[in-house]
Amino acid sequence: MKKDTHPKEYRTVIFKDFSVDKSWLGRSTARSQDTEKWEDGTEYPVIKLEISAESHPFFTGKMKFVDTAGRIDKFNKKFQTSRFANKKMAGSEDEA
Repeated sequence: MKKDTHPKEYRTVIFKDFSVDKSWLGRSTARSQDTEKWEDGTEYPVIKLEISAESHPFFTGKMKFVDTAGRIDKFNKKFQTSRFANKKMAGSEDEA
């Protein structure tokens, strides 16, 4: 193995899956500005998750509705004024 390829700044963090309101401690190099107190009274950084093994249908065996329409609308609203929003693909218009 190559030397010095893995980060050395691992720290204890709280992973929090908001879709099922479950949390667990783990180690990560991911940065977070949010912190929360754990059961042991220590304050740890929080890594927010939308989906994890606790909520994913493959692991739970249960199908769950995910609000993707809200995400699509949010994306369209954010980028509707970008320089790419009004461009049409070449040859996409019907010629009559």
